[in-house]
Amino acid sequence: MLDTMIAVIGGSGIYDIDGLDGAEWVKVDTPWGEPSDEILTGSLAGVKMAFLPRHGRGHMHTPSSVPYRANIDALKRLGVTDVISVSACGSFREAMAPGDFVVVDQFIDRTFAREKSFFGPGLVAHVSVAHPTCPRLSAACLEAGRAAGIAMHDGGTYLAMEGPQFSTLAESKLYRENWGADVIGMTNMPEAKLAREAELCYASIAMVTDYDSWHPEHGEVDVSDIIATLMGNADKGREMVRRLPALLGSERAPCPHGCDRALEYAILTAPEARDAQMVAKLDAVAGRVLG
Repeated sequence: MLDTMIAVIGGSGIYDIDGLDGAEWVKVDTPWGEPSDEILTGSLAGVKMAFLPRHGRGHMHTPSSVPYRANIDALKRLGVTDVISVSACGSFREAMAPGDFVVVDQFIDRTFAREKSFFGPGLVAHVSVAHPTCPRLSAACLEAGRAAGIAMHDGGTYLAMEGPQFSTLAESKLYRENWGADVIGMTNMPEAKLAREAELCYASIAMVTDYDSWHPEHGEVDVSDIIATLMGNADKGREMVRRLPALLGSERAPCPHGCDRALEYAILTAPEARDAQMVAKLDAVAGRVLG
């Protein structure tokens, strides 16, 4: 049995979490550069916790400049076992209204300006992201959110766009009507892919702030309305997080869905052909299978 360590990556509007015992901001060095910020560590109800503000305190990083690889590597180095992404999103569905939370289970990745893998020339690996979120962890988030009185939607497809601009009306209609996306955001990719490469269970909670630009009665995205909804969502998100330690427990059994064994057969490069510098950089992410 491992010790459970829950990491929360907070998006727009969530820059810390309250009530941690022994709370301390720690600096973590990674071979992939500096993470978005220092990481807040502590415990909640006897379970170890970590919190990373995705955009940095003060919101310094754009969706494209977030150091995704450094963030995931840093969490892995700290001993994190479970990652919960909390992020703002727009909705393509009338029923997924501003203030609701969506437990994402699929992604469409439309980002193009980001490094999407820890692996590369000299050390090649292919992990499966057919099911990119962890059902066990997602179910715990769903239960915690409902217990907190939040309107939760079980399942949804998240369209990850590059940004930082919001969608055109034509794009919004395409994603909604032709592609079957449910929500749209700018930050869950490549984060979810990297978490899978790092053998971390990953759940995505999309907090709806607006209807993007498709809705005939709501018109284009209004940033002032988004900010107002963000503040309410942030309080709900903290309440959901406070309920997670009791659901997940302090002892961590192997993931029944294999998230923590994603690299078992993923590395294709023969041991004698592996780039030594790449192997060294992957000591935290893939040390379990690289020896």
